[in-house]
Amino acid sequence: MIGLRNFRLETVPQNGEVPTIEACVSTNKKFSLIPPLLTRPSVHGEVGMPGKQAFLNRIYLIPFVIASFFLSLNLSISPVLADEKSPAKDTKQSKKNAKQDNVLTVKNPFPNRPKAPSLDGGKEWLNTSGEITLKDLRGKVVLIDFWTYCCINCMHVLPDLAYLEKKYPNELVVIGCHSAKFDNEKETDNIRRAIQRYEIKHPVINDANMTVWRKYGVRAWPSMVLIDPEGNYCGHLSGEGNRELLDKVLERVIAYHRAKGTLDETPVHFELESNKLKKTPLKFPGKLLADAPNQRLFISDSNHNRIVIASLDGKLIDVIGSGQIGKKDGDYKTASFDHPQGMALVGNTLYVADTENHLIRAIDLNKKQVTTLAGTGEQARYRSAGGKLKESALNSPWALAEINGVLYICMAGPHQIWSHKLGTDEIGVYAGSGREDITNGPLETSAFAQTSDITVDGDVFYVVDSEGSAVRKVDTKNKKVTTIAGASDLERGRALFEFGDLDGIGEKSRLQHPLGVLFDKGRLFVADTYNHKLKTIDLKTNEVKTLLGTGKDGDALNPAQFSEPSGLALVGNRLFVADTNNHRICEVNLNDNKVTEFKVQGLTTPSLPKKSDDSFSPAKNTIAVSAQTVDAKSPFKISVTPKLPAEFKLSPLAPVKFSFTSDADPKKTIAKGKGVVKGNQVVLELPALTAQSDTYLLNLRFGYCRDGVGGLCKQHSAHWKIPIETAAGNKTSEISLPLDLLQD
Repeated sequence: MIGLRNFRLETVPQNGEVPTIEACVSTNKKFSLIPPLLTRPSVHGEVGMPGKQAFLNRIYLIPFVIASFFLSLNLSISPVLADEKSPAKDTKQSKKNAKQDNVLTVKNPFPNRPKAPSLDGGKEWLNTSGEITLKDLRGKVVLIDFWTYCCINCMHVLPDLAYLEKKYPNELVVIGCHSAKFDNEKETDNIRRAIQRYEIKHPVINDANMTVWRKYGVRAWPSMVLIDPEGNYCGHLSGEGNRELLDKVLERVIAYHRAKGTLDETPVHFELESNKLKKTPLKFPGKLLADAPNQRLFISDSNHNRIVIASLDGKLIDVIGSGQIGKKDGDYKTASFDHPQGMALVGNTLYVADTENHLIRAIDLNKKQVTTLAGTGEQARYRSAGGKLKESALNSPWALAEINGVLYICMAGPHQIWSHKLGTDEIGVYAGSGREDITNGPLETSAFAQTSDITVDGDVFYVVDSEGSAVRKVDTKNKKVTTIAGASDLERGRALFEFGDLDGIGEKSRLQHPLGVLFDKGRLFVADTYNHKLKTIDLKTNEVKTLLGTGKDGDALNPAQFSEPSGLALVGNRLFVADTNNHRICEVNLNDNKVTEFKVQGLTTPSLPKKSDDSFSPAKNTIAVSAQTVDAKSPFKISVTPKLPAEFKLSPLAPVKFSFTSDADPKKTIAKGKGVVKGNQVVLELPALTAQSDTYLLNLRFGYCRDGVGGLCKQHSAHWKIPIETAAGNKTSEISLPLDLLQD
């Protein structure tokens, strides 16, 4: 954590005064508080970081203190009635909610709030078909996640956001605001690949110039801002590990606005970047490990959630893991991982940093069995010192190495090195205070910044600190940490912002978020990830030199280009590179530095169960139409011409799905599949009907967006009951159905 030494909850200042916060709960008891200094969260940011002094003059934001009272009082969440002077809309939904529980009259959780600043100013929108405005979002609870894709704390927030999005699919819209720390992260294509790699399913703004960041007065990654369905600014929260708090706040806000009639629960649809990914044998491969004696290369095929074993001549030996996300132990086909990264081979046991499961796995290569060595499967939410292997929660283990029977672990989450003496039942902190910084000294007081790879030279190991853009040396005999490349020991954590692309000696050199390091005969190879380069460090002089890469993202082999390389392995004069964003392994011949692609013959994408979405949101009403007649022997069409809200048009990008069944026997499906958008109509193709007369049920789902392609696309489900007769020779080949969304 940088600069923001305490998690400060603050309200909007009025005329320079610090106002109190009033929280109204179901008991009508009011809490009047001066914002306190609370526990230190896991955040990455700097109030006074270089070039960001203007952020100090930000408008302070009301916090989510209310929710902490709800939690402490263990309140049940019941539907609420609006406390406005005008009554809530008399909708069927609000009546239904009112009948379900004992209705409490409570005040708006966030009353008298100002309108939220606009989302204008971003360079580009991703994970959506176009720009989204707060006007588009009116009626939805909006949670803005300010993040940068290098940040481990930001990564840890993503599962919480996914949980909330799944729990409140029609009430909540998450907007990611990517306000970059590193220069490389300002590029839209790089953010797109990060979205794909992290499997994000909500819209993201490329806030390359930090315009939206400044509007909202943000000063740390990650930070979240809550906006209510009326476009009012509710509050601000920094740090990770706030799922329960956010959940409780959302429950109250949703309940209040549902009762008031200001909540729009229309499903929404986004054009995801993941749909643009082509299937490749490898998907964002993370780390590599070479086994020269047995002529093997181990590849952590991270986004396929598996480990690939290949021979050094490019033949597939084995695949470990089903490809499904999970933490299941077992044989190679049934075991599962969650985005594994670094590996270490000790005898015939392969240890794997199962990063997003927060586990260390052990693979018996003889018996072909996967077991869990350490971790609980849950992320450590506190700064732990360790303990028993299966009782100690871990926090994003990223890379592994073994020295004299001790397994050393780059624990990226708490910015530390952990260790485990093989054969014992203990695991714990080896080096690093847990403070995110680049400081040298004894093991206990030194500081690391997102340890991301590790390599061994006798009793010494080297670590890349990706957030500090530094290479560190840890001497296991003298119990000392030093820095051999990049800045260190600067005041107020400034070393975290000393990055660049500069060859030179030791502290004069600059890297940009390196993720890979490998020792070889008096030198280190470094995957200088955000510079898209490979570099070397002479361990006698600490001189850093560029070996390969143009400094630009690309996939050319001559001259060699990489795209965020992150893993390295070496056998003889063959240097293997995990070229992560290019979904490939490259091989460098160190005799002439020529680069080729190392392909694994016979490797294919995992065969996973298909995820079909044939579900339909419950329609509010069944629309009855008059009897229709079609030709008895011919296929026919059904066309729907919806009346849409102003400025909205049917989206040709949103999926159109339908099912056509018998009313007498709904399990009897006549047809189902996809329809098409033609202008202002949804058109469905139906087969010829065999029954002379019957009543049919049509379920239809389609999308409509601002101008047909605007960023926020809404989904609508409709349900018709249609009596249809067939007659030979009838010339009717199309049935037109009514649908008025203006009356919904």
